[in-house]
Amino acid sequence: MQKITGEFSTRRAAELAVERLVQEHGVDRKQVVVQARGQDNSAGTKPAGADRESGHPGEEKHGDPELNDVIEVSVSGGDASVIKAAMKDAGASSVS
Repeated sequence: MQKITGEFSTRRAAELAVERLVQEHGVDRKQVVVQARGQDNSAGTKPAGADRESGHPGEEKHGDPELNDVIEVSVSGGDASVIKAAMKDAGASSVS
């Protein structure tokens, strides 16, 4: 079974890739693994979405996101060309 892995610089982009794969392309969620590439927890290499300050008046930011490395989204099985295209469309910096 072929495993395809995309690397994402933000958690938001990785989550978007998973959503597209599952909802638009019918990939079984059990075939998808999302994880930091390295040993440390990571929200990617750039803040995005909920990892940024809220921007709401009177709301304090609570800590900084762990920006230690890219987020990997891996899929085992399925149509490789569809999976690679969906990952690239969602913002993967590389797909292998």
